[in-house]
Amino acid sequence: MTTLDLPPVAAPGPAADPAPTQAAAPRPERKVRLGGITREDVFTVAGAAIGSLALNWMLYERVLPFSGAFGFLICWYLLFLAGYFALGRLQWHRLMVRDRLVGVVAWSSGLLVVALIVDQIGYVLSRGSEAAQHLNFFTQSMDHTGPLNPITDGGALNAVVGSLEQLGLATLFAVPLGIAAAVFMSEVGGRMARPVRTLVEAMTALPSIVAGLFVLGVVIITFGFEKSGFAASLALTVMMMPIVTRAAEVVIRLVPGTLREASYALGGSQWRTVWNVVLPTARPGLVTAVVLGMARGVGETSPVLLTSGFTSQFNGNPFSDHQVSLPLYIWNYVKQPYDGMIARGFAAALTLMIVVLILFVTARVLGGRRPGQLTRAQKRRIDRDARRLEKAAAGAVARPYALRPQEQQ
Repeated sequence: MTTLDLPPVAAPGPAADPAPTQAAAPRPERKVRLGGITREDVFTVAGAAIGSLALNWMLYERVLPFSGAFGFLICWYLLFLAGYFALGRLQWHRLMVRDRLVGVVAWSSGLLVVALIVDQIGYVLSRGSEAAQHLNFFTQSMDHTGPLNPITDGGALNAVVGSLEQLGLATLFAVPLGIAAAVFMSEVGGRMARPVRTLVEAMTALPSIVAGLFVLGVVIITFGFEKSGFAASLALTVMMMPIVTRAAEVVIRLVPGTLREASYALGGSQWRTVWNVVLPTARPGLVTAVVLGMARGVGETSPVLLTSGFTSQFNGNPFSDHQVSLPLYIWNYVKQPYDGMIARGFAAALTLMIVVLILFVTARVLGGRRPGQLTRAQKRRIDRDARRLEKAAAGAVARPYALRPQEQQ
């Protein structure tokens, strides 16, 4: 019988070395919920706003030698942000405080912009509603109206017609040039693409009065054309074309490259691909670019002042004699010391704001679809064609197979 030699086992006792301590277990992760509005958020915002207002009033009125409503509001807003951060740090995690602070800044900035817009619209509406509520403001011109005539006499028909004609001509000139430049920069490229892009970017920041001076010096003084709505439309073209070009280039670049590759694979040339594939796919974005350019040109005053002149008479021919527009009508009448003329100027401003609002809403609606996304009418037409093909295929399968005469024999 054999025995195994085992190592001696130390007897347990107080002299034995203690086992090494294990590392401390990691703390469980704490989930931080970002976003959403709770009751704590509302109370924190209200407390920070009230506390900062009281502190700001005490500093402005009792301690510091400051004055002025604008400075009071700025200091109140800064103290509000500091108080909100301090209150949030007492009850929330650091990431939650940062997230909510950024949200408060974003919401307050948006509310400030909306408040300014509402204030401007309300002010113009209050000053111009007296003249705009009468129908004669949109059906008469100022050719037989003096500064002391009542509001029920005279209107802005000549300015409305002049603005529409000048904007229409400028759109007719600017849209083909802008889209052609965008197609050249995005589809053709080459050595001249960078200089053209640089020139377009420089024209985007061009002051409007420089465009008016350019048309005045080249078209009116050099070539001998008279001041007219046509000359004003040329100045508006200079202002609208870079807007249309930049927006159209961005939209064309969003067209998927696979569509171009498919067109080239089927044997299409470059211009055929651009005309039949790229431009139809980017049509909603191109319409948005055109509307944005029109919204930029409809409110210009200085180029129209230098190129079209001013007249109180109705002129429906943009190629002959002076022609007034809504911005020029506003500029001429709001500076006069007569209440009736000032009211007519503010009514024209209200009309111009409505026109610009319509243009921007149209751009927003038309720009909601991505390039290449089908409209509801296109989807219905595709479904209708698919159902027609299915019926035709089902009818072809259901018909009996007719044997040819040689097969019947």
